Amino acid sequence: MRIFIIRHGDPDYERDTLTEKGHREAALLAKRYKDEKIDYFYSSPLGRAKHTCDYVAKAQGKEKDVIIYDWLQEFGVPFTLPSGEKKGILWDMLPSFWTNLPKMYDKDKWLEHDFYQDSDMEKAYKNVTNSLDELLEKHGYKREGNFYKVVKPNTDTIAFFCHFGLEMVLLSHLCNISPVVLTHHFCALPTSVTTLYTEERREGVSVFRCCAFGDTGHLYAGGELPSKSARFCEVYDSDERHD
Repeated sequence: MRIFIIRHGDPDYERDTLTEKGHREAALLAKRYKDEKIDYFYSSPLGRAKHTCDYVAKAQGKEKDVIIYDWLQEFGVPFTLPSGEKKGILWDMLPSFWTNLPKMYDKDKWLEHDFYQDSDMEKAYKNVTNSLDELLEKHGYKREGNFYKVVKPNTDTIAFFCHFGLEMVLLSHLCNISPVVLTHHFCALPTSVTTLYTEERREGVSVFRCCAFGDTGHLYAGGELPSKSARFCEVYDSDERHD
């Protein structure tokens, strides 16, 4: 099995749609993946992801095959840090804070911090990961511990059209890595494509392996530079996003 995790195009968050640049990005994405084998289309219910998905699905003549799942919408859970500062997204913590907490690097223990336990973080995280496992089981791969039991081996391709934070949650579960580490050290730019394959080196036992992360080659091929949505400033002494 192959999985594509695709982030939406450059967002107009206020209107929950795509900017003009986002539409250009999505069009180039569709051009690149027009003839790519995609057997199943799954999309977030949010406009910016659905619009991006529509470009690719229509290019393949499969716009009526798209299935919408609420659990694929952006992963935003309000929580309050020990300082009293309120946050609404998992990846919005300063390095000087979270890197000093060893449990943040553990795929299971990151949720043990009081400021997460006082929020709906665990409930929301498990809703996404359990929903992912339920879907993968329907596709022939059943979660058992840290690997997937192969019930029905196949070479199908499924595509998730979603959001940066949600993508990191999916990857954290598929690859058994703390989502805090992923959200702070990796950035999937708009319309980027992350590709994972199953590897069944012994019959019946499979893991997902990432073969490409955040690919934006379709943008460069079309002369469109990637937008920086989700990135912070490269250097402090700049007018780029700091918070």
